[in-house]
Amino acid sequence: MHRSLTFRAIVCLSSLAPATLLYAAPDPQVEALKQELMELKQRYEAQQNALMVLEQRVRQVEETPATPPPKRLTKSPAEPAKGGQAVATGAPGTTGSSYGQSLKDDSEPAQSVSNLYDEASGFFGGGKFSVETGLTYTHYDTRALTLNGFLALDSIFLGNIDIDRIKADNWTLDLTGRYNVAQRWQFDINVPVIYRDSTYSSGGAGGAGPVTTDASVTRDPAIGDVNFGVAYKFLDESANLPDAVATLRVKAPTGAEPYGIKLVKAPNNDNLSVPESLPTGNGVWSITPGISLVKTFDPAVLFGSLAYTYNMEESFSDISPQVNSKVKGDVKLGDSWQVGAGIAFALNEKMSMSFSFTDQFARKSKIKPDGGDWQSITNSDYNSANFNIGMTLAATNNLTIVPNLAIGLTDDSPDFSFSLKFPYYF
Repeated sequence: MHRSLTFRAIVCLSSLAPATLLYAAPDPQVEALKQELMELKQRYEAQQNALMVLEQRVRQVEETPATPPPKRLTKSPAEPAKGGQAVATGAPGTTGSSYGQSLKDDSEPAQSVSNLYDEASGFFGGGKFSVETGLTYTHYDTRALTLNGFLALDSIFLGNIDIDRIKADNWTLDLTGRYNVAQRWQFDINVPVIYRDSTYSSGGAGGAGPVTTDASVTRDPAIGDVNFGVAYKFLDESANLPDAVATLRVKAPTGAEPYGIKLVKAPNNDNLSVPESLPTGNGVWSITPGISLVKTFDPAVLFGSLAYTYNMEESFSDISPQVNSKVKGDVKLGDSWQVGAGIAFALNEKMSMSFSFTDQFARKSKIKPDGGDWQSITNSDYNSANFNIGMTLAATNNLTIVPNLAIGLTDDSPDFSFSLKFPYYF
């Protein structure tokens, strides 16, 4: 009986052994199934994130009109919160993906195009503050034939024939700082430092027409008229409307005024008089309101501007150019209009070119000696037109090089003017 019980116990223990071993040792197949289940869950979460991104992208495409507006050259204040770039890069599971990167690349304009817009409108995309250093060389060369006498017998001229010539070379170093607020307001200040060298030539020395003498006058570098500006972008570019910026500039008479400078005769030519010194400013306050427009027609950019300069009336202790003479009086410089228009286009990622026409025309200036009446100054009105060829070179992400050549088209314009600017954006 005892042996029977022992045998049965052994049989029961042997039958329970496989189950005990199953729970004691893990099955490799079960672990593999668990691993596959975890991978499926991860794929499911990734697919859900991808579906969320695609759904947002579809909504954006549906809201976009059939005819897309022209590519913006810079972002308006509302644009950073819009567009596929912000949604794609901020959506879960898309960080670092090629899909999000492609959206970012497509939404960003070429750097040369952004620089081109900055030059056309005055606004710099994405930056808050910029410092610009510019150097401008202007050459002026004019000749005039002066007849002082009368015509006898309808064929013989009796009197002096003066051949006058003025050559002027001006160098201007401009230091400009700009501050931009939310791509809507912009404030700037400009300080020019001017160097002038003028040569005056005249014939008729001693009554002999062929005899010509000259005299030179040089002005050491000095500060010119400091000016301040504020601009407000009141219209953003759309499919039918351009970007529009209203500007207001105020120029202060910080430079050397041109009034009271005496004209002295050259030692060896009674027909030639030259100034004792050269001015670096116009001596009066002026206010210039204006408006500028920029419109893109891919791949070209059209821009135009209109401005009016009002010169305030000022009083001076001396307005006479005669030696040993001092006359108090008032001066009212002639107001002027300035118009401009041009076209520009990007050549590649780093370089763009522009062609423009500018014209400034002014009324006659007036003077009023103390106790006298207003008198118009002869030949003080002018019409100065220029044809400009410009270029923007994106040297780095922050530094731009802007050369510009202005060719004079009228007698009142300089023969040519070349400038080189280096705006740096922070």
